[in-house]
Amino acid sequence: MGMGKLRIGGAWSGVLEVEMDDWTVAMLREEVANRSDCGGPHCINLICAGRVLKDGDGTEKTESHDLNHRAAATSLASRHADGSLPVEDFNLELENQSGEKVQLGSETDQRAIMMGLMLHANAKALIRRQQYRDALEVLTMGEEAFSLCDPKLIEMVDNVSILQIDMVWCYFMLRDITWLSVAGIRLAKAREGIERAHGKESTRLRILQGGRYPELALHLRMELLEGVVAYHSGQLQKSKDALISAQVKYFQLQVPDEALSLLMSMGYKEREAKRALRMNNLDVGGAVDFLVEEKFKKAQKREENLQRQKEILEQKQYGRTPLRKAVDLQKLKELVSIGFEKDLAAEALRRNENDTQKALDDLTNPETNSTLQNEVISRKRKRLRQTTASATENLVSMGFDRASVDSALRTFGSEEEALNYLLGQPNANAVEQANPSVLPPDTHGTDGLGAEHDIGSNPEGGGAGQSTQDDMLERDMEMEDQLTEGLQNADAYSDYDIEVTKEGEAIIEYLALLSSAENVDKVSSLQ
Repeated sequence: MGMGKLRIGGAWSGVLEVEMDDWTVAMLREEVANRSDCGGPHCINLICAGRVLKDGDGTEKTESHDLNHRAAATSLASRHADGSLPVEDFNLELENQSGEKVQLGSETDQRAIMMGLMLHANAKALIRRQQYRDALEVLTMGEEAFSLCDPKLIEMVDNVSILQIDMVWCYFMLRDITWLSVAGIRLAKAREGIERAHGKESTRLRILQGGRYPELALHLRMELLEGVVAYHSGQLQKSKDALISAQVKYFQLQVPDEALSLLMSMGYKEREAKRALRMNNLDVGGAVDFLVEEKFKKAQKREENLQRQKEILEQKQYGRTPLRKAVDLQKLKELVSIGFEKDLAAEALRRNENDTQKALDDLTNPETNSTLQNEVISRKRKRLRQTTASATENLVSMGFDRASVDSALRTFGSEEEALNYLLGQPNANAVEQANPSVLPPDTHGTDGLGAEHDIGSNPEGGGAGQSTQDDMLERDMEMEDQLTEGLQNADAYSDYDIEVTKEGEAIIEYLALLSSAENVDKVSSLQ
């Protein structure tokens, strides 16, 4: 895993850079104790994502607790569940099985569900890479995240049940018999949860999906695992019943070559064609309708994502409220629709924590309205300085000297035009004589702030979208990218899209074991 940065808060606050492969929890505890000068490691409790870290036998590594996953998931979920202004140009949003945006429960519930979904998606990627032990660690964290949500909300969805099945699948692929008893408990909970969410014999799901069969592979895996657990528990008849039922589903999911070739001749890729046929009980017409519908949904989602990116960029221009939330664009539209200037209305909402009535009071009061106007002007100047500073650094990094770059930007205003001019000059300093009188309005302002000023660090939330130093310290962008990649590429059917080759092999293996066990019983009875 290599070096990792841990942000510590409490008796001592700061960032520790540690070798995740080598450092034990005990070593981490001792280092924090030394820095906090609290009297020794026994005075320190280490807590990460709501979980107390234990020393174990003294050799347990920080890596085993997967702190980076926990911290990154917590940070991402916090930014995307409570109305805060995301530092990314995307929003993590919850969708139902029809792809519609939904709001489930309180802010705490939203955060818990997002954390659970991110960790589960990351674990699935590890499973695909056959890193089953690592996947188990992440699945355990996902289970903990879901447990923080209101149980009544969890009962409405099948995500936790699918996570339980994935955990047992990891047990099976590791061939670890020590997990046998807990595997049976997890599968029982999973079956109960799926029946509650999908309806008995999947009747509710069938209605929602318009007669499609997306859950078939999931049920196959669950029944296979139930058969394995029953076999190792000595319940041979129960094992046989489960395995035969799983085998029937396995045969149902075998895609005929003719149907696959037909869809591929229409231009569809093999994987998406197989998926469409499996989801539609091998019906070619239904599969084609499914593929057309999915293409439309993807295009629609791309448009929605682009629109949301534009909205986030707009929100960043207005800065953050005192409680570090984004300006509510819907409320902003309402104020603009009754005649208020957009930037002015946005500033009123920002100052008043998105309270429309208080914003109206400020906008209609001449004294506070004047204050708002001054703040809007100041913000625009800051944005201009930030843009200029960014353009300066970009051009200097290309090899132009700073004085020439500054002169070109003052003269031409935009980075592109300044670059064109600089590229065409044998002596870039000649730009000084090109138009020395042209200057952007109030480049240096009257507040004494230079171009390097961090306009996102205003404690009153007046920053224009830049992350604060604290935000950057809390982020592990590489881990965040890993966590969000699975979700951003997922759709309503991703949890059910299982390649069942390994399951088919396992069914044959355990049916053979059962057959051998039955033959032994017959021989014993004859004796």
